[in-house]
Formats: sequence, C-alpha cells, structure tokens
Amino acid sequence: MNPLWTQLAASAALPLTDAQSTLLSRYLDLLLDANRMMNLTRITDRPAAELQHIADALTLLPFLPRQPHRLVDVGSGGGVPGIPLAIARPDIDVTLIESTQKKARFLANSAAALNLSNLKVLPDRAETIARGPQRETFDIAVARALAPMEILAEFCLPLVRVGGQLLAMKGPKIAEELPPAEKILPTLGGARPLIHPVNLPGLENHIIVEVPKTSPTDKRYPRPASQAKRK
Repeated sequence: MNPLWTQLAASAALPLTDAQSTLLSRYLDLLLDANRMMNLTRITDRPAAELQHIADALTLLPFLPRQPHRLVDVGSGGGVPGIPLAIARPDIDVTLIESTQKKARFLANSAAALNLSNLKVLPDRAETIARGPQRETFDIAVARALAPMEILAEFCLPLVRVGGQLLAMKGPKIAEELPPAEKILPTLGGARPLIHPVNLPGLENHIIVEVPKTSPTDKRYPRPASQAKRK
C-alpha cells in the first residue's frame, strides 16, 4: 500500500483499504500498458505516475461532499482524476466525459476491468452534453489540464446544479487565468473562486480552484468549443 495515498485519504477522514489500493495500482497498470499504443499520458515512469496521477487526484478528496453525490470529470483523457476518485469513493456516482473515441473506449474498458459499477463514460463533448438532459444535474465537476480557466468554467459550470461546485486542478498560471475567468463567472452562475494551495511533496504550485455554483447558467452557454476557443 502506498503510504502517500493512505495519508491523502486520511486527510479527508477516509480509510483507504487494501482492496482500494490494489485497484488504484491496477488502474495504473492499465493506463501505462495502454499508453504504449495511444497517447494517454506523458508520464511513463511508474513512481512518477503514482505521484502525479493517483496522489494528485486524491488531493481532491477533502473538497468533496461527505454524502453520496454525482461527480463529473470533464475531458477525462486517461481517467484522472475521475477513476481514482471512483475507487476512493465507491459511494459516489462518477461520470467521465471524453470526446476522443479511443480514449473513451479505454475508459469504459478500464471501468469494466476494475469492476467499477459507480462509474460510466460519456463519449461526447462537454458542451454537447451540457445542452441536453444532463445540464445542471451534477453536484461536482472536476477537470485537470483541460483548458484555461475561462474556457474550463464555460464547459463545466453548465453541468453543475445550483448549490454544487467546480473543482479545477491548476498550476502557477492560475494568476493570469483568473481575471478573464472572473468576468464570465456570473453569467455561468459561478461565484468568486476560492483558491486552495495543496502541499503535495514533489508537485510544487499545485492549486485547486473551487467555484461555487450559486445561480443557473445563462442558456446561451456553453458555446460550441470552436467559438469558446476563439474568444
């Protein structure tokens, strides 16, 4: 059992069982093995992956509601942080949104291989899903390495119900990303962001940006990805 994983779970008052630790390790096996055939991660060293994928994902645990809830991982890629969170919190429903079909297939196959009944994959764009019946139905949206904060908020907040929150995993560039993001947040239903530095040995400048959802998102949002990126 990885002592750092156990410590991070304990910081959220959660036990990490041997079975859960084994599942986290098996997930890394699947990720690194599949990465030989497709571009899922630039991190190929196993100890680095244990830190930068699993430990990094587990830093979100203290910010999740204690009760069961619905969580969506937007632009999940290789499955971080969604799959580690689904393993550490089997009581929550986790949805992974990934528009690249081969990555979405990897995520679905991994969920089946790990027997994660609390996890499902939507192989589509976040902005398409946010214009459908899943709009404003999730309690928590998480995203890592997806886009600058302004675009990330536009894709994620329409998925979150009023009273929920967006948790964005960011780095040192957040200082320059926040001013343009704060201009659009009221239109998206988001309140002033809360910045939470995370002390994770080996990962300096790790930051979690918490955006509470306090009102419904304007129906004009999200825009198609091409329009959002051109702004």
